[in-house]
Amino acid sequence: MDIHTVTSYRAARRRDDLRLAPGERLLGGGTWLYSEPQVGTTGFVDLTTLGWEAVERTEAGLRIAATCTIAELSALPESIIGRAHPLFFQCASALLASFKIWNVATVGGNICRSFAAAGMVSLAVALDATAEIWAENGEERTEAVADLITGNGTNTLAPGDVLRAIDFPSHALDARTAFRKIALAELGRSGAVLTGRVDDDGSAVFTVTAATLTPWVLRFPGVPSAAQLRERVEAASDYYTDPLGSADWRRGVSVVLAEEIREELAS
Repeated sequence: MDIHTVTSYRAARRRDDLRLAPGERLLGGGTWLYSEPQVGTTGFVDLTTLGWEAVERTEAGLRIAATCTIAELSALPESIIGRAHPLFFQCASALLASFKIWNVATVGGNICRSFAAAGMVSLAVALDATAEIWAENGEERTEAVADLITGNGTNTLAPGDVLRAIDFPSHALDARTAFRKIALAELGRSGAVLTGRVDDDGSAVFTVTAATLTPWVLRFPGVPSAAQLRERVEAASDYYTDPLGSADWRRGVSVVLAEEIREELAS
């Protein structure tokens, strides 16, 4: 789509370039920005020209730049990620997007847009990832991605905030994982995405996304019983209704998928 209100474009080269003038918007892959009119937007500031390394393996885990594309992320080998490697491709595939979109859309853009069905949110929440955020005043903060999302399309980012990177901790990358997704249409947007993992210390983490307005992270000291898990999944308070599924359907399928994951991880 042509964004006919935009009259300027700037390629950011350093952090100072990220200070926005009135009407400017930050641009990553642009797959959402270019998909519909952006009333009031008069300029784009390109983040992809900052030269951030897409993927870095650190002592603490794995750092994914906000400008890393979905295609780059999904192609990472197990030798870089660890035991949780399957989850990266599974969550990328949960996105309603063609391979063309994968080659342009960014991990950070998907998280910042914060839709309930955001596959990169599902991945980050499943693996206890944190977000490094650059504030416009020069300060930095770290926030769990699970806490960053406040609703379907809303988050805690203030105007001018920039998502710099997403950090995945080693303990989660070394975990056994399982994944389930369901949608009402074969090629439709995810109606529910559930994940589970068991860490080396035996603790278990289950997450519910896409079915709820905000991510739900359910933690247990070990793999829970079927009754314990069902109670926690059913108790999530923000299952929602839209044309792609009712709240009752989302709650019901989440219970079923969570149990499938529990059985897989317990075997």
